Amino acid sequence: MTGWLILLGALYLALLVFATIRARENNKTASDYIFAGSNVGLTLGFLTYAASLFSTFTLLGMPDFFRNHGIGSWIFLAVSDAGMTFVIVWFGLHLRRRAAKFGFKGVAGLLTDCYQSRWAGYLYFFGIFIFLVPYVAVQIRGVGIFLDAIFPDILPTWTWICIIVLGMLTYSELGGLKAIIYSDAMQGTVLFVVTSVIAYNCLKNLGGVQSIFEQVANTNIELLSVPGPEGLFTFQFLLASFLVILMVPVTQPQLTTRLVIIRDLKTLNQMALAVGIFALLLILMIIPIGLYGAVLYAEAPVMEYLRQTIIVDQPPIIAAAAVIGLIAAAMSTADSQLFALGTELKSLLSGDDEKLMLVTKFAILCFAFASFWVAVLSDNQLVLLARVSFAGTAMLAPFVILGIVMDYPQGKAIIFATGVGLFLFLGSLIGFVSPTIALVRLDLFLLVVLSIVAMASAVFNYFAQITHDS
Repeated sequence: MTGWLILLGALYLALLVFATIRARENNKTASDYIFAGSNVGLTLGFLTYAASLFSTFTLLGMPDFFRNHGIGSWIFLAVSDAGMTFVIVWFGLHLRRRAAKFGFKGVAGLLTDCYQSRWAGYLYFFGIFIFLVPYVAVQIRGVGIFLDAIFPDILPTWTWICIIVLGMLTYSELGGLKAIIYSDAMQGTVLFVVTSVIAYNCLKNLGGVQSIFEQVANTNIELLSVPGPEGLFTFQFLLASFLVILMVPVTQPQLTTRLVIIRDLKTLNQMALAVGIFALLLILMIIPIGLYGAVLYAEAPVMEYLRQTIIVDQPPIIAAAAVIGLIAAAMSTADSQLFALGTELKSLLSGDDEKLMLVTKFAILCFAFASFWVAVLSDNQLVLLARVSFAGTAMLAPFVILGIVMDYPQGKAIIFATGVGLFLFLGSLIGFVSPTIALVRLDLFLLVVLSIVAMASAVFNYFAQITHDS
């Protein structure tokens, strides 16, 4: 594999350098640097959105998730991502309308204008910072421990993580969002092709579709039904996770920004459809990879299973492409999130553009440093760590939707309620707050309560606006 790895790695690095130089040449203003000119077409828009959404846990987290929890994983993820497609179209329409009215500097800045309160922007930034930094860490740690597993005794895990962080900082700081979008386009293409080939080889090695299901049934029949052998897919888990995934386009700023910079509404709708199809196909291809592990490597530690399945059992060129694809996935997703954090911080500040850009670039460096330390200290449960990140940012969803969708001013009740919800959820993660309330999962309970507060606020302020106008 070494020769192919050097060749493909050199090719990818050359393309990345070329993309960075081209992006840097096109960055004439601060807006070009931060928002890629706000004129992204269908192909780049689809690929950058898909690459930001599907990252290292596509090959490092989801196969093991399928291996342990079975076929219900596909139903859960496929239905959730299909629903998310509709949210992209609906929320994207309202977001672009509000951005046209107030101007778009970032979601935090837009919420400040919508609520006419700086506390709205501060709350949003606090929420995404607390939960996006761990998610960035998930990406880079996943690849770090994988590289350590396939190249043992060469470099420690923390060194691999450091190299990845330095690499993504270099091109994102130099080329801005356009360079990140070009990187996303390469990563999305490589990820899809590599995953499809690995899935095909897993099926072929076990004798085809019918044979792989027969062998799984002989190994552990519970993998072919819900709630799975570990009982994960309970009604509450499925409902809470479904809502969390639906809200990803609403609460993840690296994705929300891409809804604004797409060229027009027609392109946005086409992009949403393309992302939905991409998601369904990609998740479908994870099934044979996960079930392959359930048959051959049921008792193996997660990284040993992935090393055998993705590297050892594949042709050398595919194994090398998988390594490059995983490094690219970690970099393109993590840099999008770090860049989004820097953009959101800038949207809360005022002053000279040149000075703000320096502050933004320094902030991105600080966020990257924080992500590096979280990556070094976190554990290896990649999918569940990602879900916690999504669940945490989902607490912001009712507050964000209320501010973006409603035309008339909203009160501060939802800002206060969302702040309380965030602290309660954080408390549950560190053990200070019970993870359930009256046998209901805390994340599900908080989402329902915050949604009720948002609806009550909308109704109350609607009648208050009518009274004021009359």
